[in-house]
Amino acid sequence: MRFNSITSLTLLLVFNLSTHLEAYTPQDKFTISCGTIGKSFDGERTWMGDSDTTYLSTQEGTVSAKPTTQSPSINQVPYNTARLSRSQFNYTFPVTTGPKFVRLFFYPTSYPSFPRTHASFSVQSDQFTLHLFNASINIDAENTETIFKEYVVHLYGAGRLNLIFTPSRQNSYAFVNGIEVLSVPIELYNMSPNPVGIPFVGRPSNVIISYMLETEYRINVGGQEISAPNDSGLFRKWAADEEDYLIKQSSTELNGKINITVDPDYMAPKQVYKTARTKATLNNLTWEFSVDSNFIYMVRLHFCELDPNINNIGERVFSIFLASELAEEQADVLRWSQKHKGLAVQRDYAVLLPHNDTQKKVNLSIQMQSYESANDNKKYSHPFLSGLEIFKIPEYDREPQPQSSSSIVVKSRWSIIDFLAAVASSACVVLTPFAIIYVYRRASGQLSFSATKSTNSWKPSVPCRRFSITEIKAATDNFDEAFIVGVGGFGHVYKGYIGRGDDPTTVAIKRLKQDSQQGPREFKNEIEMLAQLRHLHLVSLIGYCNDDDEMILVYDFMTRGNLRRHLYDTDNPPLSWKQRLHICIGAARGLQFLHTGAKHVIIHHDVKTTNILLDEKWVAKVSDLGLSSIGPTDISNAHINTVVKGSFGYLDPEYCIRNRLTEKSDVYSFGVVLFEIVCARPPLIHTTEMQQVSLANWVRHCHKSGILTQIVDPTLKGRIAPECFNKFCEIGVSCLLEDGTQRPSMSEVVSELEFALQLQESVEQCQSDGMVTDGVHEKGEDNRKHAFKRGNHGYCELGLMHYLLKKVSSRLYELIDVRLRESN
Repeated sequence: MRFNSITSLTLLLVFNLSTHLEAYTPQDKFTISCGTIGKSFDGERTWMGDSDTTYLSTQEGTVSAKPTTQSPSINQVPYNTARLSRSQFNYTFPVTTGPKFVRLFFYPTSYPSFPRTHASFSVQSDQFTLHLFNASINIDAENTETIFKEYVVHLYGAGRLNLIFTPSRQNSYAFVNGIEVLSVPIELYNMSPNPVGIPFVGRPSNVIISYMLETEYRINVGGQEISAPNDSGLFRKWAADEEDYLIKQSSTELNGKINITVDPDYMAPKQVYKTARTKATLNNLTWEFSVDSNFIYMVRLHFCELDPNINNIGERVFSIFLASELAEEQADVLRWSQKHKGLAVQRDYAVLLPHNDTQKKVNLSIQMQSYESANDNKKYSHPFLSGLEIFKIPEYDREPQPQSSSSIVVKSRWSIIDFLAAVASSACVVLTPFAIIYVYRRASGQLSFSATKSTNSWKPSVPCRRFSITEIKAATDNFDEAFIVGVGGFGHVYKGYIGRGDDPTTVAIKRLKQDSQQGPREFKNEIEMLAQLRHLHLVSLIGYCNDDDEMILVYDFMTRGNLRRHLYDTDNPPLSWKQRLHICIGAARGLQFLHTGAKHVIIHHDVKTTNILLDEKWVAKVSDLGLSSIGPTDISNAHINTVVKGSFGYLDPEYCIRNRLTEKSDVYSFGVVLFEIVCARPPLIHTTEMQQVSLANWVRHCHKSGILTQIVDPTLKGRIAPECFNKFCEIGVSCLLEDGTQRPSMSEVVSELEFALQLQESVEQCQSDGMVTDGVHEKGEDNRKHAFKRGNHGYCELGLMHYLLKKVSSRLYELIDVRLRESN
């Protein structure tokens, strides 16, 4: 192959062209020309008018109109007609579950009775705000006559996609010229339940793409524009690599004939990989793209090694920088493709463009830099790039709502559950004064934390027993492996015996290994926290040891170990439903105490079933406060900023994306725990089909589809009262809401779980008293299973109501009596 320096901006690779075939056929495909009827063709795709379809929810109040004047450079379709209204109007499309392209076409000009300057509105898609539009501002900012917007929106419930156009102020109007809705392969843009996510450049964490992306740029680097029909079936337009983007212009030409493989073949058309931009020198190759500040962006880079002189891993190595941050130090396309020449590969990264006080728009730089080895001074072949895509990850408004009327928690009448909920609410009102007194007394115990130095010289700021290494070795028979009762990333947990004589104290001894992720900071943090916190549902810290560079914590011994070992992958007998409910309530009370029982909120930061321990009486106790943090102390802030830590499968997606930790992050993790308990499966199963990998995502899908009962632990089938199950799932799903502000507090979770337990007990009491209708009066387990399966109508509602009212009244009088005696 021959390299020649040229002045052209385009690097063209010569290939045998094959006939274009669509790689993907969308299951859902709607292409709507708004404000017209019949079919029309724009040279690329066929459009259907909205006036003679059912997609426009109501035409009343809307107007179809042509532009007052139309530029000859503007396509007739879809820009020669528009749908306009001074009030809200909707489009509804029947679609399947999964990600969708939503494309909006606007021609911001004047229409009869609708002046251009009055066009100001928002576009929403159910839970997402897609676009805030002001005609004059948008046109001036984008320097174009028409505006095209593309979004990738993931719908977790099959049924419908709503597009809602809402004028933003009095006398303004909303309009749209064209709409396209197209199915997207679930794996295309990381929209599948992928707990690992994509690397967050400059941060030791990943970003999980769950619900929405907004396309900013899609570039065929070094090549000409690829029109929508020449895409791989997804009608994406790949823009030409314009001079405006490239900062230092220089390229070379490669001549060769190598077959290209794109797998999956819808990732991008082959034409993207037939061209590239490269450098004949070792200078940097840099692009800059104008984007909004204060957003996270997903950047996808496309590569395909075609140089016949590059045949082995390590011959072409370069570094990738995004927004001046190192994204990949030693990029090697042949290593990524496992030495398959001509195999297209893609690399995804997330990068934050921070808030800019002086300007809204900033430049996102993408830089390829030749790599130089510091060891052998080896010169590697120059970097290259074949294509790129940039997506904004916008903020979302709220958790997607159920789109199916078959959801298990939908209520169609005033039922016994509604009545009991009202009673519970009234009880909360009655108890409020006593709750205030209780919280005030709890809050009087203040936490204090002192700065620490090195581990060896460090002493906790609160009284806490310090054990010598000699005592610890004696307690564990010199760390004998026979005493190991637990193993984790932190190290080993030993069962030990402290004290002399015939009745020593049984303790758990956690020995942190030297390379543990829980280093000195977490070690000190847990001691500071637990030494001054005492609660029935928190594991008690007895002491610590930090002799001889050892980091050892000594706790009360929990006879039954962690909760997970009783749920799945175990020989232990399955827990009963009521056992699980009591454990849920106990763990929730422990977290509630952390959030409300001290001067400041304490965020646990690592809530999971292995950090919930059980004593000999099955009492749940929250453990492992090594990652815990003091919540916001400034009333003006609702969160603390911190790097993402925790356990995959339990991480709050809002925290992952924005590094904003709140007590509601614990609530999200606890929601995962609740469904881990009722479903008896891990939070992540990498070997299952994509939709079921993440328990949280799978639960949301099943909830919206009304099939949550199908994923319950088989050992519980027929043993959970439907009223209790509905309430339990309602609590759990609310904990998993994407918007943290919409999640309940742990105090509310405790209250609702206690209510769920009351529902279970009251139904069991009805069964025991023979108050079952439909001819089922016999007692016994088999009969109870059948009765539970029948639902609400299988019970004597009046008897159930009477029982619960007695329990609530009795509890109220009991609490009032206790508080009055305390006051006196």
